[in-house]
Amino acid sequence: MGASPQPAVTVAYAIVAVLLSVVAALVAALLGVEDRHGATTVVRSAALAFAGSMAICIPAFTAVRLL
Repeated sequence: MGASPQPAVTVAYAIVAVLLSVVAALVAALLGVEDRHGATTVVRSAALAFAGSMAICIPAFTAVRLL
């Protein structure tokens, strides 16, 4: 029950979480640019998408004991 994953597996899943978050941020930025919002609004929405995605991925991976 208590065995934690190998360090390489933990790093791999952390990289997956970061890449998913980057994709979410890029989508948010592209949607903002398409709607012709200002640069600060686009950057803010991309940052919020990245942070929100990380806030979901890390606890989810931890809950299923991948991290």
